[in-house]
Amino acid sequence: MSRIKRGSVISKFCRYLLNFFQKLINFLMMRRLLTRVINRVLLSEPFSPAMIIEAEIHNQGRRKMVVGLGNPGMEGTRHSVGMTVLGALAARLGVADRWRGDKYVSGEVILSEIQQTNVVLLRPRLLMNVNGVSVAKAASKYGVKAEDILLVHDELDKPLGKIAIKHGGSARGHNGVRSCVDCLQTDVMPRLRIGIGRPTGKTSVDRHVLGRFTTEEQKVLDSVLVQSVDLLLSQLSQQDSQQDSPPPSSPAGGRQAAQKRNERARSVSPAEDSAAAQS
Repeated sequence: MSRIKRGSVISKFCRYLLNFFQKLINFLMMRRLLTRVINRVLLSEPFSPAMIIEAEIHNQGRRKMVVGLGNPGMEGTRHSVGMTVLGALAARLGVADRWRGDKYVSGEVILSEIQQTNVVLLRPRLLMNVNGVSVAKAASKYGVKAEDILLVHDELDKPLGKIAIKHGGSARGHNGVRSCVDCLQTDVMPRLRIGIGRPTGKTSVDRHVLGRFTTEEQKVLDSVLVQSVDLLLSQLSQQDSQQDSPPPSSPAGGRQAAQKRNERARSVSPAEDSAAAQS
């Protein structure tokens, strides 16, 4: 009898565990679907005539955009380190006092110039999970191609002090990048990934990424900001010298929009991560 009872308990536990994982999967799928629906709703606002005129003006000459992904009102947290890097870039360019709100793109922008190339700095004012709405609207308004949008974001799988450039590809679980891929309908955007490391001990991932850097971490971050801005300027200059070359195609399974845009261009596999390893 004891064996029968034990087997019954194990069977019930397995069924409970299976049911739990099924509900978890369903929840994650519904959450992702809901995010996509929100992206679509927020993107549905049409251009006004004034916006069309402005877009035509901005389309004169190639324009690039650097986006600091993050949560509004949570600057200084690990998850919004992309915004911190963008602020450091603005300071280096001497335009930190030129941020202005742009209601249409749901963000703050600076229009600047780097080596005779027009550059848009974008700080989304939407939650991280729908940052892509701001990015897509800004790209449309200012006439920026997806391959000329450089996303700056936090990276859990790299320790603090490490930065790396990723040339397109999947979002790797980052909700802000996933939103950008969904809204732009392509994954060719290069990204600057800023390591924040994974939590230690019993600290949850959510609490870790939404928390602020410690005093010791801030010392490392100061160096990271300098290195990140140097790398951004290098990437923008490098892209400028290659602006007449065809953009890299989306990896296998990428978005249809990217495939249509590149169907006449020679297919090039996305480069592997080029690490700017800093100890």
